[in-house]
Amino acid sequence: MGRSPCCEKAHTNKGAWTKEEDQRLITYVKAHGEGCWRSLPKAAGLLRCGKSCRLRWINYLRPDLKRGNFSEEEDDIIIKLHSLLGNKWSMIAGRLPGRTDNEIKNYWNTHLKRRLISRGVDPQTHRAI
Repeated sequence: MGRSPCCEKAHTNKGAWTKEEDQRLITYVKAHGEGCWRSLPKAAGLLRCGKSCRLRWINYLRPDLKRGNFSEEEDDIIIKLHSLLGNKWSMIAGRLPGRTDNEIKNYWNTHLKRRLISRGVDPQTHRAI
């Protein structure tokens, strides 16, 4: 049969999060900690599903997230780890505290891949072209 839907679609907000929703989520997680995402929206007074709350917290609201440009050191780590692990972005993110897997993947695809190609390096094999 499978798992029941994560939320009742008729009673949930979709689309952009408001500042008030962000603040409610931050306040709740600070007071109660992470986890039990399925019951969090109701307890925090949010009209969102648990999955949406979890993703919002992990990708945007966590206090340990880094913002802004990647450093040269981070670039080198990403390139080195990509040559070892390939497109395993979660594993790469585990070595870069404060950066999300999706953020690293997007940075790879928009910046680092092009940089390697311009240097004459194949971004898949990491060998000279």
